[in-house]
Amino acid sequence: MALGQLTKQIAQQALLDSLRPADAAQVSESLKTAKTAAGSGEAVCAVMLGQIQAMQKAVKEDEELVVLLHNGLETMRVLEIYVPSWNVAVLTGIDSERNLTRVIAPAENLQLICKVMKAQPGAKPVKVALIAPKPAA
Repeated sequence: MALGQLTKQIAQQALLDSLRPADAAQVSESLKTAKTAAGSGEAVCAVMLGQIQAMQKAVKEDEELVVLLHNGLETMRVLEIYVPSWNVAVLTGIDSERNLTRVIAPAENLQLICKVMKAQPGAKPVKVALIAPKPAA
């Protein structure tokens, strides 16, 4: 094997290793949840809520999970995700001009951007409220 190919293979392996999640148990649990949800027809919203909840749990005390929704020219910071049924989500938040904004959409059409950011000094970190549908009795 040529030195160039060996170097490329080592770099590729290092990159793949850095992209792998550190906690295999957490990934396994997420997959179980997704498979269970998929089997009951609840896949998209259940997985979205589960992923946001997991990210929010991992945030440090001085950080907050910022969830953004871009729709055309509008950008909204999501403060609450309410799921009245497993295929529709209602997102409430504030737009770039600080107006209260609500988006009602099928879960398949939502594309959210989630990032961990430092909270403003002296301010309490904001948590995204997640409200799932009540189980059928």
